[in-house]
Amino acid sequence: MHYVGIDIGTSGVKTIVCDASGRVIDSESHALSVSSLHPKWSEQNPADWWHAIDYTMTALGGRGSLKKVKAIGLAGQMHGAVLIDGEGEVIRPAILWNDGRSEQQCVDLMAACPDATKITGNLIMPGFTAPKVRWVREVEPDNFARISKVLLPKDYVRYLLTGAFASDMSDAAGTCWMDTQQRDWSDELLAACGLSRENMPELVEGPASTGVLSKHLAEQWHMPEVQVVGGAGDNAAGAIGSGITEAGQAMISLGTSGVIFAVTDRFVANPDAALHSFCHAIPDKWHAMSVHLSAASCLQWFANIAAAGDVQTLLDELGDSPEPALEQNCYFIPYLSGERTPHNNPSLTGRFCGLTHNTSRKDMTYAVLEGVAFSFKDGLQVMQDAGVTLDSVSVIGGGARSRVWRQLIADVLGIAITYRKGGEVGPALGAAKLALLNEYDKTDIQRLCPVPDAIEQHVPNKSRYDLLNRRYGVFKELAQQQ
Repeated sequence: MHYVGIDIGTSGVKTIVCDASGRVIDSESHALSVSSLHPKWSEQNPADWWHAIDYTMTALGGRGSLKKVKAIGLAGQMHGAVLIDGEGEVIRPAILWNDGRSEQQCVDLMAACPDATKITGNLIMPGFTAPKVRWVREVEPDNFARISKVLLPKDYVRYLLTGAFASDMSDAAGTCWMDTQQRDWSDELLAACGLSRENMPELVEGPASTGVLSKHLAEQWHMPEVQVVGGAGDNAAGAIGSGITEAGQAMISLGTSGVIFAVTDRFVANPDAALHSFCHAIPDKWHAMSVHLSAASCLQWFANIAAAGDVQTLLDELGDSPEPALEQNCYFIPYLSGERTPHNNPSLTGRFCGLTHNTSRKDMTYAVLEGVAFSFKDGLQVMQDAGVTLDSVSVIGGGARSRVWRQLIADVLGIAITYRKGGEVGPALGAAKLALLNEYDKTDIQRLCPVPDAIEQHVPNKSRYDLLNRRYGVFKELAQQQ
């Protein structure tokens, strides 16, 4: 039997078909664009998501890859606000996770609900859904008055697939309308935005069924009328796809942005340091997450300036070991898009420090890699302060293809990290795995969602760790000088 995973990302939709072992049988992708009509705005037309999904499913169906599908799982970009009227029509373009217009609404929500951080486990930030909808209420009251349902991106797609209004715990926890410990909507936080439970989708666990694919879509895509399961937000789905399901397991995602994701069997929080505390996509599990807004994007930014956009040229120049660069005085502060954990300040900026006539391009490349690794060290400290334990750590993401960067992160953090197969599939595989869990015994999650085979383990070098720890102290001082 086969299972479909659909990931609605910011830059594109990726759809995969896998078998019960997680082996990808076929896949298809379609690009998306983002609109920014004003500074700090970031929007997409939900119709573009549907066009991309129809494109990928039509292509897969045309190749006969959907004939044996048993269930569909959904993953998607978190925090987006999709506003639906009573006729099921989209009211306005979706406001995305990286939209920053609602800073004042965050302040107002905290004032209206002083227990917000206690209820959600999180600071209310412009990226989350709640302040976006409060902004619509204040700035676009006619649009707000039409709201029947508020959906997250993947859950709008679910509605088009099945006609059902539902969301999973992991994605819903990123709205700032949820009592994260109780895994339920918070009436107090909803009321602070002029909403109620009637405006929200039903909450389900990630592997739970939420409806059946409509007959006309099944016929159009040459597949059976199958169950569509709850799914997950993108980070939780990526964790499921990487076998990160048990307390103590963690992953570092070295993508455009950077994330440390750690599973817990209880609700933990450290909101003052901008640690995210969300539900995991499987029952009775939560996760803590540090978020770093610029990671591999920092290296691409530098390559665009210094190497005609060719990242590999910079990495080749650096060589197999960063050791020669450790003694140089060049530092990089990687806050090109502001920073989330631990600063929660979208106005922070990135910069090089300590440049001299002797500074080379190689030195600057090393500084970029090191600066991103130092931001992960900030996130690890915030997690440890909250009582989160990391027993095993996998590393995934496009930036993780660099062996030098992987080893540098291990040396900076002082913990062993393992690079594993299949990390590039990401959230789509996790969504498919959740569809698989719907078909099998959900208590056997570890067997059904195994950790992928290791490619290489990186053990920290003690002498490098000590030197890097001293450099980290300088980095911390420089990062605060803004």
